[in-house]
Amino acid sequence: MLLGDVSSTYSDIVETVFSSTIAAKAWFATGAAALAIVQVLTASRMWGKLRRVVPLPFATAKRIHRWSGRIAVLLTLPVFFHCVTMLGWKTPDARVTAHVVAGSFVYGVLAAKLLVIRWKAYPHWVLPVLGGSLAAVLATLWLTSALWYFTNVRFGF
Repeated sequence: MLLGDVSSTYSDIVETVFSSTIAAKAWFATGAAALAIVQVLTASRMWGKLRRVVPLPFATAKRIHRWSGRIAVLLTLPVFFHCVTMLGWKTPDARVTAHVVAGSFVYGVLAAKLLVIRWKAYPHWVLPVLGGSLAAVLATLWLTSALWYFTNVRFGF
């Protein structure tokens, strides 16, 4: 019964700002996806690519990369809570199935990326592969949820 009370409280809080919990999920996911783009751009800059597109010093790109990542992870937490406690594992069609499978991988890929960062002796290709994989998983999640919501349900808060 405690989980039901938490979900009800969550819904009450979210619906003070958004029209529904699904709308909140879509907007939080959109924020995380936008920050994932910042992540890709700043990571590319730190790896010596896109110097003209992202004309930032390395230290600035690194600081933006870290903070945009932290905020992106925070934005995914209410989405995760909503998906796990209110929606659960459902596979009624291909879109939802793709979303559920990608959602199952997102925090695992994030954990792997964060562990590799702490491990100083990784091969040079591992971090970009994990970062790119994380961006791809987040893009898949956004395309199969928020974009679908905005184009098929409503665009708004």
